[in-house]
Amino acid sequence: MRAIWKGAVTFGLVNVPVKLYSATEDHDVPLHQVHDADGGRIRYRRVCELDGEEVPYQNIDRAYDDGEHTVVLTKQDLAALPAEANREIEVVEFVPSDQIDPIMLDRTYYLEPDSKSPKAYVLLRRTLEETDRTAVVKFALRQRTRLAAMRVRDEVLVLQTLLWADEVREAEFPSLDGSVTVSDKELAMSAQLVDSYEADFTPEEYEDEYQAQLRQLIDAKIEQGEALDTSETFGEQPEKTDADVIDLMEALRRSVSGAKGTKDEEKKPAAKKKAPAKKEPAKKEPAKKAPAKRKAPAKKPASSTSRQKEKKTG
Repeated sequence: MRAIWKGAVTFGLVNVPVKLYSATEDHDVPLHQVHDADGGRIRYRRVCELDGEEVPYQNIDRAYDDGEHTVVLTKQDLAALPAEANREIEVVEFVPSDQIDPIMLDRTYYLEPDSKSPKAYVLLRRTLEETDRTAVVKFALRQRTRLAAMRVRDEVLVLQTLLWADEVREAEFPSLDGSVTVSDKELAMSAQLVDSYEADFTPEEYEDEYQAQLRQLIDAKIEQGEALDTSETFGEQPEKTDADVIDLMEALRRSVSGAKGTKDEEKKPAAKKKAPAKKEPAKKEPAKKAPAKRKAPAKKPASSTSRQKEKKTG
């Protein structure tokens, strides 16, 4: 597996460096569109509607349009946002696990310790296990602020991103508004039917029949010579950053003493975290690297401004 993100879990003053991995993968047989006459691949091109030219991905920016104005946001603009530059998975609170509605669960990720000593990682894992709690955390990933539940699975910390409250629709079905009467006899018979199907859930016993049959169909066509000779390659590159660890016992003592009092006082450490913009060297480093990325699409603006600054300072 390749890490797709690196940062640190923080609760109080405790810092746990981690790597983030996708915990799930799609097993569907990949299919694409072709021309039925000759099997030629159908591709979608990014074309500018003003000049009709195809635009390379590296020259594509994003924009917001309100109907009257269009605001263009460059990759450097988005990378400079404080939330995107922050590499912390901040623990907001620890809640009873049964309070998280499964409908809110989205994507699942594994967290691997990213330091010479995994002691802080193991401490956090053991704490969640023994208190039977789930940590609600916030972090930024792929230009979005994420809310997530952090729990333990097979001795590994797992992050499950959560939908925001306004992303879950209300179920409003008029057919359920009226009163429906269910007799005790019907309920007892239904419970008896449930008992007859009772078993322990074993995911490995189930198979995606459609995908299995689709694979058999593809293999049969290959054996019969009904295949074109084509090939493609794909690739991804992971992101890279660094994280530091502080003295564990001292961090715990200071965090516990700072957490005493009312819930309003508990929020003060979170406010103080943003103040330590003393860690801005770490924030500024990505910002400095952003202009370097801009040199690829447009070297002249970056180099000319830097030369003017050198002349002034000289």
